[in-house]
Amino acid sequence: MYTTFKEIEKAVIDKKNPKKLVLAASADDVALESVVRATRNGIIDPQLVGDAQKTAEYLKDLGENPADYDITDEPDPLKAVKIACERVRDGKADMPMKGLMQSGDYLRAILDKSYGFLPEKGMLTEATVFEYGGRLITATDCAVVIAPDYSEKIKIINNAVIFTRALGIETPKVAVITPVEIVNPKIPSTIDAAMLAVANKRGQIKGCIVDGPLALDNAISAESAAHKGIVSEVAGDADILLLPDLDSGNLMLKAVIYMMNTVSSSNIIGTLIPVVMTSRSDTPENKYNSILTAVIRA
Repeated sequence: MYTTFKEIEKAVIDKKNPKKLVLAASADDVALESVVRATRNGIIDPQLVGDAQKTAEYLKDLGENPADYDITDEPDPLKAVKIACERVRDGKADMPMKGLMQSGDYLRAILDKSYGFLPEKGMLTEATVFEYGGRLITATDCAVVIAPDYSEKIKIINNAVIFTRALGIETPKVAVITPVEIVNPKIPSTIDAAMLAVANKRGQIKGCIVDGPLALDNAISAESAAHKGIVSEVAGDADILLLPDLDSGNLMLKAVIYMMNTVSSSNIIGTLIPVVMTSRSDTPENKYNSILTAVIRA
């Protein structure tokens, strides 16, 4: 089980099997910095699709020779992501990565049925991995599913379970996060949480251990759980945080990342191929980590 991004980095470097990553809308200095770092470490073999002149200028600023890179000139982000997806579909690349473009435009391309990235009856979701307490925790969904209902939450869990297995967690512990750790009929998320926990115990949600409702503090802090008298296999030791909706997920993760300077990664999951999607404001470090978690999944 990997406990830090450094451990993942070592694992993918040691494999000496660089993956073909295609960066869509590549005229993005921050994204390029992460791509250059991954290239220097032998983790990826990059393809860059975007404004060729600006891309080349950014590469020079990073100390690279643009002639050493596969650059396709396409200034239009919508056309750039189309080229990226076509290359992955046709086996010319292993995974796409979002550069300087709107997340909605990127996701629409990933969801385009002509590329075949989403399995039948599948659902595209997002997973953010961050380091906390000497381990890696996956929070989901922080960027895609706005207000998941009960059945959608099951799909989010299933996607996250498959994803975290690539991080070496065979039977992940899933905490269903709500504002409180008791069922309150006035708080719908607590009802969903209790239903998900029961469904897991009855074998309807497999490959993981689910418990909830759990507030964030007692999901990640054993001391908090003990103080509140919570007895649970998951409390204080959660591998996956299932967040109630996009609002809470986005707010929590941005607070963790920007106020606490926590390192993280972001990937689209539920797809047949790894997909790197980060916020345009993410740091080069976090974009690099997102490449790492995509490659380890591959």
